[in-house]
This record gives sequence, structure tokens and C-alpha cells, in this order.
Amino acid sequence: MVIAAIYGATGGNNRNNFGRNIVLQNLFQINIGASGFMTGSGANLLAVSLIVGAGATLGYQEWFAAAFPLCLLIIITGWIVGTKIMFPLKKEERKPQITGGMQRLREELQKMGRMKQDEYKSIAIFVGVLFMWATKGYIHNVSETAVAFAGAVVALVPFRIGIVKWNDVDIPWHLMIFSAGAYTLGAGLDATNLAGTMVDSAFDSLGISNDTPFWVLYLMLTGAMLFSAILFQSKTMRALIFIPISIGVAQKFGYPVMSLAFPVALLIEHVYVLPFNSKPAALLYTTDQYSWADTFKFDITMMIISWIMIFIWGETVLRWLNYIPDGLF
Repeated sequence: MVIAAIYGATGGNNRNNFGRNIVLQNLFQINIGASGFMTGSGANLLAVSLIVGAGATLGYQEWFAAAFPLCLLIIITGWIVGTKIMFPLKKEERKPQITGGMQRLREELQKMGRMKQDEYKSIAIFVGVLFMWATKGYIHNVSETAVAFAGAVVALVPFRIGIVKWNDVDIPWHLMIFSAGAYTLGAGLDATNLAGTMVDSAFDSLGISNDTPFWVLYLMLTGAMLFSAILFQSKTMRALIFIPISIGVAQKFGYPVMSLAFPVALLIEHVYVLPFNSKPAALLYTTDQYSWADTFKFDITMMIISWIMIFIWGETVLRWLNYIPDGLF
């Protein structure tokens, strides 16, 4: 908001395209950036739990290889659409409009001082955990769970080695119990074929036959996951609804679970169209830097573009990575 004000955007009657872009791009990139990592949100982890519980193999490395390049591509596309097409910057919006504004930013940066020892330790632990996750299967076979646990132990070691104290840690037991339940639910869906039974019933009532092409099912499921985000606020709820459905459809038609469930999981984080669609959307709308019309126009465009891109991604990258067998599209 400080940077937006320096460039003349203070909200309300003083909105301009600099302010619209800096906030809407922030919102868009917060959500899409989370889609590039299995650990990007609890909903991503829930989706992984359901998919793994259904018998597929999906870890940090597999998610990253398929999702992170798509994440970058969508972010770059969103930046071009926003700053070059929908909200292009006028000449005066490209220059600071408050005298001494940039100097104030430099002063605030200097007040932060140099990095502390604990901050260097935090970076080392974080990078170390990411390195271990990313190199599983290449230089070691330690599970992602064990790596995360080891990182937590190092962070909590006393005698000035760690970076936090036990009494300062608020462990989210509810999330751990919820994740364990998701694994159980995924395994239960696989063992009982309950998802397949529900899908059979729904498809029979809709008149969808076993001759339905794979690409039609792919578009239906990815489109349902994407555009349901306009109506719902909870990513977790959407994951609980659409991942089991995707698993059931894959099992009904004899396709690998990953061929339909994974593309759907990659779209969990598209929750940015309207202010009530996610917590970041609600928070950033209060900046008063853009209107409902602004966010809907930009973000529904990006949602449609993302739908096209996930279809192309399935035909190319996901097929090259063997998540979708050749000849299905």
C-alpha cells in the first residue's frame, strides 16, 4: 500500500491502474504461486492424501515437476493480461507522485537492520528441507514426512541450536488429525469403490455412457473444479468434493487415478474471482484499490485461460510425465 500510494493510488476516489495491478496481481500470484507446490496449502495436501489413499503415487517432487512450470506460465500470462491489456499504465502512473517517497522506503529498509543469526538458521533449515524433498529418488529415498519431521526437530533443538522454543510452538493438531482422516477416506474410497458407485449412479441419471471420450471427462472435471471456486469459499471443501469424484470417474472408465484426479488437484488454488472466494481475496479487497467489476473482469478471464492451459498441459506435459497415457486425448 505504501508503494501504491507513492505512485498515486490511495484507494477510493484515487484509484488508478498502478494500484489495480499491484493488488490484483498480488492476489492472483498468492493463489497461483501456492498451486506450484504440494505444500502450498492444506487443500493441496488433502488432495494428495486422497489420491495416495486411492493407490496412486504422488509426492513433493512429482507435484513440483508437473505444477511449478504451469504455475510460472499462468503467472506470467496473468501479468501480461493485467498490465498490458486490461489495466495498462498511463505515462504519469509509471513515475512516483509523492516527493521523497522512494527515500522513505529506503529508510524503512535500513531500519530493519542486518539479518540475525536465527534468520540465517531459518533459511538453512527451509532450504535444506526443500532440497531433500526435491532430490528424493535421486540421492536418497527418505520420505517427505520424515524430512519435514527432521526439519521441525532441528528447529526445536535447545542450547541455542534451534530457532524456536517448544513453548512458543502452536502445533495444529486439528490439521494433522484432518490429514490422517483424509488418508483413511482415500483408502476407504479405494477399498469400497464408493466413489465409483456414486459416479455410476450420477452418470446413469445424466445419460453419460461408457463411450464418453476421455477429453470430454477431462474438460468436465477440470471445468467443474475451476468454476466452482466462484461460488465457494473453502478450498478444502472443493478438494473433498471434486477429488473423490475424479477418482471415481477414473476408476469407472478404467483410467489411471492420476490421469483425472491430478489435473483437478492442480486447480484447487484458483480462488480469486470475487472477494468472498478466499481469505486473500477478502483481505485485499479491503484496500479499496479496485472494484468488483475490476476483479471479475480480470480474474474470470484468467480462469478461462487457465482452463484452456490445463487442457493443453494434459495433452503435453502430463502425458510426457506418464500421468496421462498416450492416446487418451
